[in-house]
Amino acid sequence: MNLETYYEYCLSKKGVTEHFPFDEDTLVFKVGGKMFALSSLSQWEKGQPSVNLKCDPERAQELRAEYVDIQPGFHMSKTHWNTVAVNESVADALIKELVDHSYDLVFKSLTKKLQSEIQELVN
Repeated sequence: MNLETYYEYCLSKKGVTEHFPFDEDTLVFKVGGKMFALSSLSQWEKGQPSVNLKCDPERAQELRAEYVDIQPGFHMSKTHWNTVAVNESVADALIKELVDHSYDLVFKSLTKKLQSEIQELVN
């Protein structure tokens, strides 16, 4: 997966916005004002891309046990976030599935009113 594919996939989801809240390097995707994916642009440029994605704690443990390239979230809650090395042992299809999972977890944590507003958006 390249940066453009990752970027477009995240932005294709309803109500997603992009931000740089920490510095000029860390690209953050949010839904309803809450983060669901972030990544260092300089790491992509260096050929060492990874993404931080929210994950159900039980599933996070299972993924970490199965894939050496899925680790506890770097600079994040180790319980609820994973750092996934891109272009390593994790297939692009699984990365997209994990982006979907992260988005869904965050979306479901939003108020019903905000969920409804986002669902009404035209993508």
